[in-house]
Amino acid sequence: MIVVSFVIVSLILWNTYEFFQNFKEEERVKMQNWSFAQKELNKTSDLNTDIGELPIEILQSNKTTPMIIVNQDGSYETNNIEEEKAKDSIYIKKLILKFQNEYRPIKVIYNNEVLSTIYYGNSPLLNKLKYYPLALLLIIFLFGAVIYFFYTSNKNAIQNKLWSGMAKETAHQIGTPLSSLIGWTEILKSENVNPNYIFEIEKDIDRLQTITERFSKIGSTTNLEPLDIVKETIDSYDYLKSRSSKLIDFNLSIPDDAIIVNLNKQLYSWTIENLVKNAIDAMKGRGKLTVEITQLENNVKINVSDSGKGILKKNFNKIFEPGYTTKKRGWGLGLSLTKRIIEDFHDGKIRVLHSEKDKGSTIQISLKRAT
Repeated sequence: MIVVSFVIVSLILWNTYEFFQNFKEEERVKMQNWSFAQKELNKTSDLNTDIGELPIEILQSNKTTPMIIVNQDGSYETNNIEEEKAKDSIYIKKLILKFQNEYRPIKVIYNNEVLSTIYYGNSPLLNKLKYYPLALLLIIFLFGAVIYFFYTSNKNAIQNKLWSGMAKETAHQIGTPLSSLIGWTEILKSENVNPNYIFEIEKDIDRLQTITERFSKIGSTTNLEPLDIVKETIDSYDYLKSRSSKLIDFNLSIPDDAIIVNLNKQLYSWTIENLVKNAIDAMKGRGKLTVEITQLENNVKINVSDSGKGILKKNFNKIFEPGYTTKKRGWGLGLSLTKRIIEDFHDGKIRVLHSEKDKGSTIQISLKRAT
């Protein structure tokens, strides 16, 4: 469709160009006729004969083409130029230069003497026609842009369906061994195994169930419920802290009071987990990590800060794109999923609040408080 449209517009542009050139030739012929009529007028006035109607009609026929007739003595006359502007000699000089670029001046010669020089420019119709090709190019550009955006949107929709299908299939595949693990845990309880071991196994089983629920919710309608975001953040924070390197200095700065926000528990914990894991990766397993919650009148801000390698300013938005990653191993999906969870499911915002090379970064989540 783009190729056919391009061919059609190209033909129209070519025909318009040909028409424009023909029109300019006609304008010049008209001006030459006008100069001949001026010459006849001078000839008949010298011979004291009757002028005749034809030269006068030719001289009076120009109603559109702007003209400046510069006489032998330096005086000038104008035709089809605004009266006020015609009185401005500086404007007339500039207009003469402009007309010289558009058409070669025509000299009125009588008895081998130049009586006057005619400078003329494009008529209003020609000026309008001159911009017609630009309008056509704009139309084809907009048409191409619409097709391109339709194509990319359709491609993204197909990719989203693919990822949603893979996520649901992953959740389904995890469900079978997970049920078996729950059964084995009950058998271990009956075998009088150390309760501490059972407790840790059950925590990991709960974690697997949470992961299964997360994947099952991708591509589905997400249910939000009023929850204390402080408690939900602490739960995710504590779980990650207990399973991370001791070389990471974890810090938690939170309000004492509960803050109620409409959340999906599983997806929000996934968000915190992704941000914390990315922060740990940025620090290469050693450094300071801070999770901070602040509340405003209607909003809650969750900041995850690290002392890692930092993010270049030009990549502030790029890090949330699917497939973008600086790691040798990784699919670049963590932060893109995080952005989708926050902005699409929770109607919030996520951004890089601050970053400095080799000093660390802060990623901020903004959510609305429940009313």
